[in-house]
Amino acid sequence: DPTLALALGLSASPGAYAMLLGSGTSTAAGVPTGWGVVLDLIGKVAVLRGEEAARETAADPEGWWAGQGLEDPRYDTLLEALAPTVAARRDLLHGYFEPASQDERNRGIKQPTAAHRAIAELVSSGRIRLILTTNFDHLIEDALTASGVPPQVISRPEAIRGMAPLQHARATVIKLHGDYLDVEAMHNTPAELAVYDPAMQDLL
Repeated sequence: DPTLALALGLSASPGAYAMLLGSGTSTAAGVPTGWGVVLDLIGKVAVLRGEEAARETAADPEGWWAGQGLEDPRYDTLLEALAPTVAARRDLLHGYFEPASQDERNRGIKQPTAAHRAIAELVSSGRIRLILTTNFDHLIEDALTASGVPPQVISRPEAIRGMAPLQHARATVIKLHGDYLDVEAMHNTPAELAVYDPAMQDLL
């Protein structure tokens, strides 16, 4: 049983395993995937173009975008069209990754799930010390902090230089594709994801 073998390994060799978290960990909390955010932003751009564009986008946002003769949709170009300042861009993205209302908060939407809390327990017990994630949100960081293990977070290559060595840090979260609060460091398109920055590659 692979699950049993993994459980025994985690118990026998605490700190020897790293964990990789993908979008499924966050979609269960109501956080959209990175591509889901892009498609919704395309819809917002289409609304600015008029009712006909909005109707076409509702059926096929990616097809409508391609039909405009535009480059492949990217966070930076979409956000620039919708929000001209860094503060405005952060405000625009906030609703995708944080509870938009007290009702969402009460229902646990965009809040750490049982999975996030279980992962935090593995970290607080010393069984896991390193988490790699492709997610832009802060759910795993929130869960770790709530469990008493605030992590060091690496979300861009420049942060690697000043980080504590992995073997000395109780918890490290490496955000491979960036953080939603740091728009310039977010990576989503095939070109952006084709190769990691050399410093990040060396760390991995």
